[in-house]
This record gives sequence, structure tokens and C-alpha cells, in this order.
Amino acid sequence: MSVKIRLSRGGAKKRPFYSIVVANSRAPRDGDFIEKVGTYNPMVPHDHPERVVLQEDRIKEWLAKGAQPTDRVARFLGKANLIPMPALRETPKKSAPKAKAQERAKAAG
Repeated sequence: MSVKIRLSRGGAKKRPFYSIVVANSRAPRDGDFIEKVGTYNPMVPHDHPERVVLQEDRIKEWLAKGAQPTDRVARFLGKANLIPMPALRETPKKSAPKAKAQERAKAAG
């Protein structure tokens, strides 16, 4: 069983609120989870103390057991100095020019 530390969405329409949960990777996003280890409220300002609330001791324990954080949760854990800060890609791969566009750029340039 692969265990992930990930976000589970709650809240009303247009008012998201996320629980940071430890769950089986095959379980649905908002479905069954093993343990709730924090919260994330994107509706409050970035510097607000309740934006990301983590139970650090429980998260450390789950990381020691082999739980893998998702990309977004890994950023939260990196900011809290629980794990090394993950490398952020500067530009998404989707926005890179395709092969034909690269050929045209070479021919024009």
C-alpha cells in the first residue's frame, strides 16, 4: 500500500478549504483517509498563521514510515523545514514550444 500525504478539499463552492491528510494513494481525493495531519486555507493572506497549520510530530512520523508528500504538500513541508525544499520548475513543460515552432524559430533566427 502506497501512502501519500496530500490535500483533501472541503469548504463551499468558490470557498475552498483543504485538509492535509495521510491517505492510501488509490483512495479518492476527498475519500477515506488514514489520519488528518493539518489544514490549508487558501482564502486567508499569505502571512496569516492559520493559512497552513501542520501537526509536525505526526508528519515526521509518517515521513519516517515512508509516506510520500504530493508536490503542493512538499512545498508546505519545505517551508516548515520538515523536509528539504523541493526544486521548483521555472516554466511548465506544457508551455515549451513544440517541435515545429522550434524549427521555425531556427529558420527565422
